[in-house]
Amino acid sequence: MKKIDGHLHLVRSIAGFNGKGRMTPLGDGRTIWDDGTAIKLIPDGWGSDDFTAESALKVMEENGIDKAVLLQGSLNGYQNYYSYQVAKKYPDRFVAAFSVDPFSEFYMKIVKRHVEDLGFRSIKFEISQGGGMHGYHFTTPFRLDTDPRIGRIFHFLSDYPGFSVAVDYGDYTQFSHQPEAIANLAKTYPQLNFVVCHLSFPNADHPDRLKAELNQWAGIDNIYTDISAIQDIDGETEFPFPRCQKDVKIAKDILGAGHIIWGTDSPWSSTFNSYKNLSTWLEATDIFNKKELEDVMYNNAEKVYFNKAAVQAMKDAEDPVLK
Repeated sequence: MKKIDGHLHLVRSIAGFNGKGRMTPLGDGRTIWDDGTAIKLIPDGWGSDDFTAESALKVMEENGIDKAVLLQGSLNGYQNYYSYQVAKKYPDRFVAAFSVDPFSEFYMKIVKRHVEDLGFRSIKFEISQGGGMHGYHFTTPFRLDTDPRIGRIFHFLSDYPGFSVAVDYGDYTQFSHQPEAIANLAKTYPQLNFVVCHLSFPNADHPDRLKAELNQWAGIDNIYTDISAIQDIDGETEFPFPRCQKDVKIAKDILGAGHIIWGTDSPWSSTFNSYKNLSTWLEATDIFNKKELEDVMYNNAEKVYFNKAAVQAMKDAEDPVLK
């Protein structure tokens, strides 16, 4: 079966920044935040202070993964330009999203450069309070569907066919949690595809909460969700993850298999569960039939992220700064 990891992070240089401060590499895949929180960011054998495209390709080859979607986040620090370089070098294996902080003075210049000059056709908003913008813009909370700065970005992106918007808004305890904003945005910008990362942060002990959120998106054709890192979120390490199976069954019942994208959120998630288990667990369940599983594991990500317009835009791009 063909597979696309719909949520992967490369780490050329560790540059994490969130409410815990800056992240510093310690070697052997270990890092420490300024507040003293230490984490194992990169699995053993994948890299000491980085996780490069070549390391990712080795992992992908070992696990039968055809392609991967490169997303950005505050945990690793934005790897925008490196992701551009990788997508240009390996256009048949990687497609990339970029990220921008809309509170920076020149944020629209950054957006225009990445879209017009570098050919990106995906953007990632890591806005969670726990790990993203709401953690380091704590005194200025914002909503994706009403903030005029972000509205300027969406208006601009609407001109570009094949564009996708990935959003990580954290769990329900965080004031960044905005499932209703996704419904509003998808209706306002039907030409954009929206992907909510991590299945809206589910908890198998509270299925009605997840149902209430997903029901807001039911029947809206341009909303998708990826199921990366739900093992970490639901605190599960027992393969094939029975708690996560409950969560995904709810998503299938409400959204349908055509709106679910498999991914891992590696490298960090692969420090909790092996990449092999993360890439095979759905095959060990009866949640999806063969056709549905092919959609979840490959076809949906191909449609949303690797669509013809997106792939061609990146192939045609040439950074004018380096001409």
